[in-house]
Amino acid sequence: MTTANESVREEIRKLTKELKEHNYRYYVLADPSISDREFDRKLKELESLENQYPEFRDPNSPTINVGGEVTKSFNTIRHDVPMLSLGNTYSREELFAFDERVTRFVGQSVTYSCELKFDGFAIGLKYKNGKLIQALTRGDGIEGDDVTVNVRTIRSIPGTLHGDYPEDLDVRGEIFMHRKAFEKMNEERIANGEKPFANPRNSAAGTIKIQEQDEVARRPLDAFMYHVIGHEKELQTHLHALEKIHSWGLPVNEFSETANSIDEVWNFITKWDKKRRELSFDIDGVVVKVNDYHLQQELGFTAKSPRWAIAYKFETERASTRLLSVSYQVGRTGAITPVANLEPILLLGTIVKRASLHNEDIIRELDLHTGDMVFVEKGGEIIPKIVGVDTNLRPENAEVVQFITKCPECGTSLIRKEGEAAHYCPNEDHCPPQIKGRIEHFISRKAMDIDSLGEGKIGILYDNGLLRDSADLYSLTFDQLNGLSKTIENEETGEQRLISFREKTAEKILEGIEASKAIPFNRLLYGLGIRFVGETVAKKLASRFKNMDALMAAGREDLIAIDEIGERIADSVIEYFAEETHREMVERLRNAGVQLEAEETQTAVSNELEGKKFVVSGVFVKYGRDEIKDLIEKHGGQNIGSISAKTDYVLAGDKMGPAKLEKAQKLGIPIISEEDFDKMING
Repeated sequence: MTTANESVREEIRKLTKELKEHNYRYYVLADPSISDREFDRKLKELESLENQYPEFRDPNSPTINVGGEVTKSFNTIRHDVPMLSLGNTYSREELFAFDERVTRFVGQSVTYSCELKFDGFAIGLKYKNGKLIQALTRGDGIEGDDVTVNVRTIRSIPGTLHGDYPEDLDVRGEIFMHRKAFEKMNEERIANGEKPFANPRNSAAGTIKIQEQDEVARRPLDAFMYHVIGHEKELQTHLHALEKIHSWGLPVNEFSETANSIDEVWNFITKWDKKRRELSFDIDGVVVKVNDYHLQQELGFTAKSPRWAIAYKFETERASTRLLSVSYQVGRTGAITPVANLEPILLLGTIVKRASLHNEDIIRELDLHTGDMVFVEKGGEIIPKIVGVDTNLRPENAEVVQFITKCPECGTSLIRKEGEAAHYCPNEDHCPPQIKGRIEHFISRKAMDIDSLGEGKIGILYDNGLLRDSADLYSLTFDQLNGLSKTIENEETGEQRLISFREKTAEKILEGIEASKAIPFNRLLYGLGIRFVGETVAKKLASRFKNMDALMAAGREDLIAIDEIGERIADSVIEYFAEETHREMVERLRNAGVQLEAEETQTAVSNELEGKKFVVSGVFVKYGRDEIKDLIEKHGGQNIGSISAKTDYVLAGDKMGPAKLEKAQKLGIPIISEEDFDKMING
C-alpha cells in the first residue's frame, strides 16, 4: 500500500523533473515554455515539500541549483562564487512580507536599493589587474560556459578598466539587446532570407553562445552590471559598489535608487510598471536589495538565493486560444500532471502550444470542456497557465474534460490521498518514469556524479532493457552501449534530436561509471534515495557507522542516538534495508567495487572546541566570516545558523545584528569577541 510519505516523494520527484526541464528550456535553449508566475508557484510548492521532507530532495533540485544544463559548445568552468537566482514575488503583500522578515531578522529598519530587472542573459565577468580575463554564463549556477571571446565583442564591456580598481574584480550583470537594435537586426535577417528571432531576450541568449566570433560581433549586444562579488569592507553599500564599478568603466543602469522604507520601494515599483515601455530595452520587474553590505552578510543565503534580495515581477500578458485536448504526463515521482494542448498562439514573443493544468481540481474549477476558448497567461519566461474559460464561445455538445483513472505509462489504477491535490501512480518499482528517476538521482552530481549519462541517456538504457536499478550501471559493457541511438521529439516544439552512443560516448560513460567507484560512502548512501536521508543525514550516518554493514545492522536506538536524527529518519532507514531487493542491490554494488566504507577523516588541528556550538555574527577584522567558521570546525567545534538554548557561544563582530544580540543575552549565552576566539583556539 502506498503511504502518504511515498505520495509526497512522488510529488517532489515530479515537480523536480518538470522544473528542471523548464530551466533547460529557459537557460540553455533560450526557448521558454511556461510563465514566470507559474514556474515560481511550482518552485515554491517544491521548496515547501522539500523543507518538510528533506530526505526526498534531489541533489540537483531546482530549489538548490539555478538555471539549466551547461552547453557542450564551450569549456565549462566552476564559478568562484555560485551564481544564485533571486526569489520572486508578484504581489504587494509578499513584498511587504519580505520586508517584515528582513527587519525582524536584523532587528532594525533598513535601506533598500531598487533596480530595474533586465530581461536578458546573466553573465559573470572577472578582471585581473584591470584586464578582462574571463566571462562565464550562469550555466547551472555552479559551473558556466566560458564565453570570453564572445563577450569581448560587446562594445559596452571594457577590456581594460581605468581608475582605482582593485587587483581582482568579479562582477555579475545582464547581456541584452535594445528593442530598436533588435528590430533592425531582424529586418536585415528577413532581407537576407533568414528566419527572424522571436524576441530580444532569446536573441541575446542565443548570440552569446555562437561559436563564430565574427557573427557575434555583428549582433547588437549590450550589457549592464548589477552586482560585485566581495570588497564589502571597502564599498560598504550596494549602490556605492555600483557607483565605483561605473567609475572604473563598467556599464551600470542609471535608474537605481535608494528607498528608506518598503513604501518607498513600492512607489519605485509602481512608477516603473507604468514607465517601462518608455525604456529602450525590456524589463520584467524590479530587484530590491538590502543596501548595507554588513546587513547582507547578517541575513546570508539559502541554498538557492540571498535572503537580502527579492525580485518583484510585473503583471503578465494574456491571450485567448482554443483547447484541443488534454494529455497526461507521469513525473518520476509518480505524480500525474494534466497538460492542455492548445491551438498555437503568439504570447510575449514565443509560440505557445501547451499549458499545465496542474491537477484534477484545477480542471474542475475551470469547468473545462474540449474545444473551449481559454484565456492563457504568461509572465514572459516559462510556461503559460490557463486562467479562465470563455463559456460564451463554448461549442455545442463540447465534452467535459474527465481526469484519467489509470497511469498512462503502466496502466496501474491511480490513487489520491485525502487532503492532497495530485493523483499518483503507486507502482513505484515497475512504473518506468519512477525507476528512471531513482537512477537519475543516483548518478546526479551530489551523489555518484556520473555526468556523462545525462541528456536522456538513462531513458535509452532503460528502454533497451539494460537498466532496472542503480546497480545495473556497473554491469554495462562497451558492446552494449556502442551504437545505441534514439531520436527524441520535443513535445513542446516538435523538434527532433538524435541521441547516440558512439564509440567515444560509450567510453566516456564507462569511464564515468568506473570513476564513481571512488565516490565517498556518504554520497553513495545519499544516492540510494532512502526516504528522509538527504546529504546532511547521509554524512552523519556515514560518520557514525563507518560502513554499510554496520548501518544495515543498526537498531532504532542506535540511529536515534545520533545528533539531529529522530524517529522518522531511523524508521525509514530500517524499513529501507528490510527490503530484500534493496539488500540485494547493495550486494551488487559491493561486488562492483563502490565505496561502502567511510574514509578516515583528516586529523583536526586541535580539539580545543570539541562539542561546542557557535553562532557567528557581525564583521571581523583579523578573519573573514568563512575563515572563522572553517577554524571552528578545524578545532572540533560546530557552526549553527541560529541562536537557541543549545548554543554554547556567540562569536560577535562589529555591527552584530541587534536581534541576535538581544536573544543571546536573554538566553544567557556567552558572547565572545574575535580576540577571545583567537585565545580559545591558540591555547
